[in-house]
Amino acid sequence: MIIMNIDDMLKRFLEEDIGPSDVTSMIIEPDISISADIICKEHAVIAGVEEASRLFALVDCKVMNSIKDGSMVKPNTVIMHVDGYARSILAAERTALNILMRMSGIATYTRMLIDLARRVNPKVMIASTRKTAPGLRLLDKKAVAIAGGYMHRLGLYDMVLIKDNHIALIGSVAEAVRLAKSIHGSRYRIEVEVRSLEQAIEAINEGADIIMLDNLAVDEAYRIIDALKAKGLRDKVMIELSGRIDENNIVDYARLDADIISIGKITHSVKAIDMSLEIVN
Repeated sequence: MIIMNIDDMLKRFLEEDIGPSDVTSMIIEPDISISADIICKEHAVIAGVEEASRLFALVDCKVMNSIKDGSMVKPNTVIMHVDGYARSILAAERTALNILMRMSGIATYTRMLIDLARRVNPKVMIASTRKTAPGLRLLDKKAVAIAGGYMHRLGLYDMVLIKDNHIALIGSVAEAVRLAKSIHGSRYRIEVEVRSLEQAIEAINEGADIIMLDNLAVDEAYRIIDALKAKGLRDKVMIELSGRIDENNIVDYARLDADIISIGKITHSVKAIDMSLEIVN
């Protein structure tokens, strides 16, 4: 697993925005101290408080957190109070807000999907995918986890996921799984993307840990799962549903006997939560 120093990441974020200096804030005297509140302006599940707090600390500001990550808040809730030099707070303002708004947007959407799915399937896991913004994956994935979602794999390095392009190059599902097992043994879980009952049976018979029913309509996925039950194969594998699933149809998919529902929209189409930083003295 790749380990990344979060403070190094946050420093890079600040450097990207500030550059050589905040030329606008030079009009403010360097010794002026202020207090400010970060306010969430809509219903949301809050995420990113830890990162925003550490970011303000990097510019020598003191933070008092009113709200913890994972909390559900109402509009106009103060989620963080910041004290420090005006120049420092203004230099970090936009970067801190960007983190909080994006992560809270991901967490809010994830929580909504979980609530919808578990009304009909209390055990199903709602998972994110690798469809994240480059450079932000750890934060995107953390936001999913804060909301109660399943991060799934973080990258190409922590799990085998045999997709349609792999199968096209190798020739068959069975051979792809055999090759993965011969190379990695039991070091990694093996998941296979399948689009037919035949491919699902091949994957299970070769010892895949998870099969992903990808881009299938609800009735198609149901027929495959039902056929696997009839053949006594359902309990030999975890089943993931993926592809074109969102808040409008997740309940239909959640009614199927699946273990995981993965949804790219969680991170690839983030709706940021509206927040602002306001000076209070």
